[in-house]
Amino acid sequence: MALVTEDGSGRADAESLLSVSDALTHHANRGNAAWALLSTAAQEQALRKATDYIQGVYGLRWGGYRVSQTQALDWPRYQVVRRDVLASHVVQYWPSNEVPAGVKRACAELALRASAGDLNPDNSQAIKREKVGPIETEYQDYSSAAPSYPAIDAALKPYLATGGSARLVRG
Repeated sequence: MALVTEDGSGRADAESLLSVSDALTHHANRGNAAWALLSTAAQEQALRKATDYIQGVYGLRWGGYRVSQTQALDWPRYQVVRRDVLASHVVQYWPSNEVPAGVKRACAELALRASAGDLNPDNSQAIKREKVGPIETEYQDYSSAAPSYPAIDAALKPYLATGGSARLVRG
């Protein structure tokens, strides 16, 4: 089944925040040859998994509001404040008829990771010490067994709501 990509209209049937062709361009521009070696079906599956991960991990943290109650994905959104633009105290927003480039980049990067394994595997007990011949591994106490993607967190940070703040509107 062909991948249904969000085009900025708030599609009710969208499965991915990024198209296969845009993912191919993204990875080709960065020299990620492994992506091009995947079949189209595998790329589509990885993009769906990446989108599912983004929806699940960041879904309640986005700034602004969904454009439509019937849209399948969290993007597009309206009233997502652009914190990278200073225009004499005028609040500016990301366009509400598109998926921002940073969100698409994060989807592409997560899709590459998803093509190699589970993005959010079930946690198991962390290994305290393991010795195989001369090789020994010991993990820090209280370290997380869950994967962490700091580059993805950084890419999506501009689109997240700021914590603890509220806008005051006077009538």
